[in-house]
Amino acid sequence: MTLQLPDFPWDSLAAAKARAQAHPDGIVDLSVGTPVDPTPPLLQDALRAAADAPGYPQTWGTPALREAVSGWFARRRGANGVDPDGVLPTVGSKELVAWLPTLLGLGPGDQVAFPAVAYPTYDVGARIARAEPRPMTSLVGLGPGAAPKLLWLNTPSNPTGQVLGVEHLKKVVDWARERGVVVASDECYAELDWRDDADGPTTPSVLDDRVTGGDHRGLLAVYSLSKQSNLAGYRAAFLAGDPALVGQLLEVRKHAGMIVPWPVQRVLETAVGDDQHVAAQKTTYARLRSVLLAALRESGWRIDHSEAGLYLWATRGEPARATVDALAEQGILVAPGDFYGPTGAQHVRIALTATDERIEAAAQRLRSA
Repeated sequence: MTLQLPDFPWDSLAAAKARAQAHPDGIVDLSVGTPVDPTPPLLQDALRAAADAPGYPQTWGTPALREAVSGWFARRRGANGVDPDGVLPTVGSKELVAWLPTLLGLGPGDQVAFPAVAYPTYDVGARIARAEPRPMTSLVGLGPGAAPKLLWLNTPSNPTGQVLGVEHLKKVVDWARERGVVVASDECYAELDWRDDADGPTTPSVLDDRVTGGDHRGLLAVYSLSKQSNLAGYRAAFLAGDPALVGQLLEVRKHAGMIVPWPVQRVLETAVGDDQHVAAQKTTYARLRSVLLAALRESGWRIDHSEAGLYLWATRGEPARATVDALAEQGILVAPGDFYGPTGAQHVRIALTATDERIEAAAQRLRSA
């Protein structure tokens, strides 16, 4: 049976990108959230120090790495009881998102639920497993029928930047446990929290003690260091939660050779143990965000959610592709909201990942339009 996958969304931006590149002052590409700032020297040094790696690394990750991730959850995420046996490094977070339904043994007849406006890979992962993708706007929207086998959360959301609070997360966890549903929470932007009323150093985790009472059964939190530590090129990520679920994933990954390279494991261990470089990067993104946010609002845009993360979820009250085309004429490339589901059809996602000079150029072009 042929695998039915959607077209790769960014391929549809080729014409808009060509128009933006023709701008006399060059393109400002805000369509993809790929970091442009240098990888912190501390992490480059960790990679170099681990360069002599002739043996095979551990699929599970070293005990020191898993202990470091457990400590990070306690220090930064309000989750004091993360068992190091429930930690697993992954080759970036996208591969884990794409393969999790398959690794959990899902298949035809099973449902994978995820937010109606969401990162496309949740849908793709369900399709790879030949399970049924189930976009949802709320738990109530899932109806009275059979519950999904896997429920994805994404907080802070990509693309909207919406943050799910502790009470919301607890409600979801309680609902899922009553029905035997595995909850996987993609939390890759948690350190980039822009809320004035934040009640912790990061956005809440599904593993937060206030959500779980210290019981991580049926729960997985997915995290990436690509954004907070400028490690997108390293493919450095991990998941944590229920040791039984992690053990199930580990067994399959060992057979499949899904192993994070030893030098990257050492970088991961170093990165989760250092908060200073993360704070410095957050300051940079806060500055860029303030410039873009002011220009958009002065130009009559409405910004929805955008409470955390690397993006502004913006609209001019018109079809997203019309907005993309208009901005391309100004040399600015953004992602249309329909990449993330029909509900996003009048929004665009605007990334903060550009140099100060390019962000300033975008702001000037927006104001002069």
